Amino acid sequence: MKKSMKKAVALTMAAVTAASLTACGGGDKAAAPAETKAADAAAPAGDAAASDEKVELTFSWWGGDARHEATEKAIAAFMAKYPNISVTPEYGAWSGWEEKQSLNILGGNAADVMQINWNWIEAYSGNGANFANLEDYADVLDLTQFPESARELCKADGKLMAVPVAMTGRVFYWNKTTFDEVGCALPTDTDSLLAAGAAFKAFNEDYYPLALGEYDRMIFMVYYLESKYNKPWVENGEIQYTAEEIQEGMDFLCKLEAEHVIPTIATINGDMADSLDKNAKWIDGKYAGIYEWDSSASKFEKAVEESTNKPGQEFVIGDFIQFGENKGGFTKISMGLAVSATSAHPKEAAMLINFLLNDPEGIEICSTERGIPCSAAALKVLDEKGLGNALVKEANAKVTSYAPFALDTKFEHNDLKANPDGVYYKVFGKLSAGDIDSAKAAQDLIDGVNECMGN
Repeated sequence: MKKSMKKAVALTMAAVTAASLTACGGGDKAAAPAETKAADAAAPAGDAAASDEKVELTFSWWGGDARHEATEKAIAAFMAKYPNISVTPEYGAWSGWEEKQSLNILGGNAADVMQINWNWIEAYSGNGANFANLEDYADVLDLTQFPESARELCKADGKLMAVPVAMTGRVFYWNKTTFDEVGCALPTDTDSLLAAGAAFKAFNEDYYPLALGEYDRMIFMVYYLESKYNKPWVENGEIQYTAEEIQEGMDFLCKLEAEHVIPTIATINGDMADSLDKNAKWIDGKYAGIYEWDSSASKFEKAVEESTNKPGQEFVIGDFIQFGENKGGFTKISMGLAVSATSAHPKEAAMLINFLLNDPEGIEICSTERGIPCSAAALKVLDEKGLGNALVKEANAKVTSYAPFALDTKFEHNDLKANPDGVYYKVFGKLSAGDIDSAKAAQDLIDGVNECMGN
């Protein structure tokens, strides 16, 4: 990542944190490109429909059940406010979602409104051609509610490709009920993490203190290395770690498997679950820890709290595990809302975004299901009404005040994180299976990342 981008992310985090302290206290579409520009608006952003004509929109997003339910409710409220506009939802779990949506975007069949990852702007916007420039619809979408530094991170070719929804990072979450049953303290450093593995194995070999999939292992390993060496994973488009240092991270992951801290990839895949929050072993407390995005807290919390086999489990945020003398972890724009350049009704699509992120009714319904909002209007509403998942708020505050690094723009590239063919999945899957050793895994990872970055 270029230094200017890193600086911009840091400025964004500062702006969002400051806003939080102040306001929160603590099927097919037309193939023609969007041509309707911002004009002819006699009312403030979002107050009036562009016209009385019947409009049909589609809105695609991924997430867990809680996000799906909240978003569908918000869509219903939007359609009640604008009876001439109908919105068809398209949603699902993350697994395979990016691959499907990338084909839709590149094929001109994308939904009118899309929830996108930040890196999709670089990967799929066609340098400003595949998403509408949202600055053209500022008459119905109040862009002043979002920090300028965050908006700048969502541009391509000088065009605003998406509105930043929230900033996010990863934190450790634990099933305290399981840890109490095992008689083990929540991990805070290497020794206590390894001790937890031993205690869980003695309690029941099907129980593990921490569960990490392939992509989770990549993020966890980077956190581990940053904690030890205090340098970013990538800077100025180059990996900042030697093959020997990365091998050390691979060896640590192998040790965690050997010491019963984490299950093997084969074990997790054998659970036959689309995602960890839907895994029966997570739901019933057999997997007792995760390293996940703060914006995902509610779906994992809900999964354990609604367990029918083991009701009443306690889901808590843990401390950042100390693997060295330094702090590790990174933050990023968690996601954005974009309008497809092929949308026949981009203005109404922008109105939907404004309703979800800036309108008091939409804000109240969506709450913190997509993380702590960037929108100052949303922060104000959540504060005044005492809304939002307290766990998400706590997790967001924790990670934004702790994680010192910014995510590089290629880290989440589909060539790297796609399941099952991305570099991360291949490397960490083969390492876990014993098909390659740690030295080979380190070099394969380096080669894959460098190829993705064009080095």
